[in-house]
Amino acid sequence: MTTTRPSRANAAILTELRQPLTLAEIEIPDQLAAGQVLVRLFYSGICGSQLGEIDGVKGHDPYLPHLLGHEGSGTVLETGPGVRHVQVGDTVVLHWRKGLGIDAVPASYGWDGRRVNAGQVTTFNDHAVVSENRLTRIPSDSDLEVATLFGCAVTTGFGVVQNDAGLRIGESVVVFGAGGVGLNIVQAAKLVSADPIIAVDLHDGRLDLARTMGAIHTINARTEDAASAITLALDGKPLDVFIDNTGNPDIIASGYELTHAQGRVILVGVPKAGNATSIFTLPLHFGKVLTGSHGGGTVPEIDVPRYEAMYRKGRIRLKELITHHVPLDSINDAIAGMRDGSISGRVLVEFDH
Repeated sequence: MTTTRPSRANAAILTELRQPLTLAEIEIPDQLAAGQVLVRLFYSGICGSQLGEIDGVKGHDPYLPHLLGHEGSGTVLETGPGVRHVQVGDTVVLHWRKGLGIDAVPASYGWDGRRVNAGQVTTFNDHAVVSENRLTRIPSDSDLEVATLFGCAVTTGFGVVQNDAGLRIGESVVVFGAGGVGLNIVQAAKLVSADPIIAVDLHDGRLDLARTMGAIHTINARTEDAASAITLALDGKPLDVFIDNTGNPDIIASGYELTHAQGRVILVGVPKAGNATSIFTLPLHFGKVLTGSHGGGTVPEIDVPRYEAMYRKGRIRLKELITHHVPLDSINDAIAGMRDGSISGRVLVEFDH
């Protein structure tokens, strides 16, 4: 137990779909249930998945009002019954993929007499009650900004390349969508010596970052026809892998057509509920692959320490991906910047303690 246990937390709450988040002070539960851990957050990333939640891409949201966020870094303040894999004082990465430990029931918070729901992990609040299996311990001297990215952006991006796409040396790859996850897909593709690596986005700032991460060709789909430009960049070589981060049905269909007969199409982005794509399925019977990714198949207790060690050794570049820092009370401005492209890399919410 700790003597500095807070009773309240500052949070950004999703109260209504397609509307700005509500900034408020919420009440932290008095006691932790089995497997729950109280964490003080240092930083939270803002992932495209949260924009999708705000927009209601999966349809009706029965849990409103609720908290958001699934990648962060923090320190453990208190542990509930049964917790074995983290202890008070540990520095931890908060992630949405299940790791070691108890899959605890989600916490609920109080707010002006109302209940605020939460999942097993949330990071848009400066203190959070998190399920043990959504925490992975890292060295106390870790770069806490970079550590935040291990919650989703890095682990998902690298996992997509390694586990979902199985990208091999010399294979060609298109990465459609160069946000936080997409940029790490590009970097991972460079690590396995894919060739060529083609990044596509609507914003030049993101494409500039993609070149920094290893893209050989970049295409702005706002100003040129992406399919034609991809074909030109391949210079007669077949396309082995197409990775979509947008969830746009037309882009998914285009990627399916662009890949060769035994090519792989990996879907990271999620289409809006009700949006469908149309493909000719016969090639799927003869070796072509169309599959969705679930966090790149990341195993947090294995992958987080591995990538953290790679970063320490200078094998991967992550600091360059963090382009903006905002306080919690500016989170809606940051979300707007992600939507209009004025924010190119990962934006971190920095908590003031």
